[in-house]
Amino acid sequence: MSGFKTLMAKAIAFDRANVDTDQIIPKQFLKRIEKTGFGKFLFNDWRYQADGNLNPDFELNKEENQQAAILIANENFGCGSSREHAPWALMDYGFKVIIAPTFADIFHQNCLKNGLLPIALPKDQVRYLLDSAKVQPYQLTIDLAEEKVTDNKGFSTEFTIDQYWKSMLVNGWDEIEITMQLDDKITEYEYAIR
Repeated sequence: MSGFKTLMAKAIAFDRANVDTDQIIPKQFLKRIEKTGFGKFLFNDWRYQADGNLNPDFELNKEENQQAAILIANENFGCGSSREHAPWALMDYGFKVIIAPTFADIFHQNCLKNGLLPIALPKDQVRYLLDSAKVQPYQLTIDLAEEKVTDNKGFSTEFTIDQYWKSMLVNGWDEIEITMQLDDKITEYEYAIR
């Protein structure tokens, strides 16, 4: 995984509440065993029309919203089933940060485990960000090291993140990489018990 301390990127508004994991990545696309290749199916039922063409009214399909790395959503983002494919699809599409007032607990944890930063902010702050991001270009700076979100209009707020997950995200580690850092001790132990 790739980590970051500071991310300055385009942010787009996704002003929908209760977006569940089946809307993020529909079940028919869960047959892959790799973590990649899911981005093209992200929000599939909203992104595409019945004939397979892009839906021009869908947020992610608008020209001004292309190349965004920050998605600003509404409350209860990621509710529904506990599929890891949801953060995989968001990341494969290009998102590195999701901002919302609330997240479903399992989705929140799956994001952290897979290198996607979920930031929960108060509703009034998310409303400001949603309204601001509806006018493009709109850019946010996410300072993970300082736990701050800022824009170029004077908005600034702090968020909190568990220090364990902060360290994982800054360094681009997953839990397997943490284990592999102990490879020498694991090998030493294995020889000791033979």
